[in-house]
Amino acid sequence: MRHTLRFTSLCLFSLLPFVTNPAHAGAERQLVEAINDYRAHPQHCQRPAQRLSPLALKSSLALPIGYGGGLRDQLKANGYQAVAVRSIRVVGAQDAEEAFDLLQDEHCTALLDSQYADIGVSRSRGEWQVVLAQPVLDSHMTDTRSVSKSLLAQVNAARAKPRLCGRQRFAAARPLAWNANLGAAAQGHSKAMAYGNYFAHQDPDGEMPADRARAAGFRGRQIGENIAAGQGSPSKAMAGWLASPGHCANLMNPMFTQVGAAYATDARSDEGVYWTMLFGAQ
Repeated sequence: MRHTLRFTSLCLFSLLPFVTNPAHAGAERQLVEAINDYRAHPQHCQRPAQRLSPLALKSSLALPIGYGGGLRDQLKANGYQAVAVRSIRVVGAQDAEEAFDLLQDEHCTALLDSQYADIGVSRSRGEWQVVLAQPVLDSHMTDTRSVSKSLLAQVNAARAKPRLCGRQRFAAARPLAWNANLGAAAQGHSKAMAYGNYFAHQDPDGEMPADRARAAGFRGRQIGENIAAGQGSPSKAMAGWLASPGHCANLMNPMFTQVGAAYATDARSDEGVYWTMLFGAQ
C-alpha cells in the first residue's frame, strides 16, 4: 500500500553572483527597519490596520538589480524556495528614507501583507529592489524531534475516530506506536527525494518501502508508505493525506501498529520539502 501526494514542480535556473557595497548595506538595513516599524504601526493605507510581525532580512532574497528570468526560479537557484513572493522596484530614491516614502505611497498593501515573512533588499544608486517572500517551510520547523512527535500525535488523533476515506468507511483504530527503525527509513527516503530531486516510492536504486524498512532493521510483516511534497508543516502534510482516499486508508488501516515519519528539505529541489510516513505491523 503506497500512496503519493504531490504539488507543483518548478524549473532550475542559475543565479549570477551579487556583491553589495558596504555603504549600501547599511542603507538597506535602514529600509528594512523602516518597513518593519511600519508593519508594527500601520497607517495611511486602504487595508484595515493591524500590527504585523517583522520581516526577516534574508541575503538570498537580495537579487541583482535588473535580474532576468522567473522570480521563483531565481530565488530557488539562490537557495530559497518560496510559496509566495513579490518583487517591488522603486526608482529615484537617494536614501532609505526616500525609498520607504515611495514604497509606502505606492505599495503599502504589499508592505502590510501578512503572508510575507522574509525580505531582501538590493540597491544600485537611486534604484531599489525589495523582494517579499514566504518560504515553503514554516519558520518554526527547526526541531526534527518535535516534528516527529507532532506527526505521531496527529496520525493517532485521526485514528481515534471513525472516518470515511473516499468511499471506504473505517472504524476508529488503535493508536500507532513510534518505531525508530521506521523513522530512520522514512528520514532516509525523505532525504533521498530532497537531495536527489525526485518524488516516488521507488528510489533510483530500485528499492521500495519494504526494502528500506528492512535495511533500517524493521522486521514487521506488513509495510505501507505515504509520501508528500511541498507542504510546509506536519499539519499541512497530514491534511493532504487525509483528503486523499488512498493516503487516508493507510492512516486508518487497523492492521498497522507501528509508524515512523520524517521530512527533509533542499531549497534547490523542485518541491523544497519532502515527507515520508512508514507504517508497519509486527
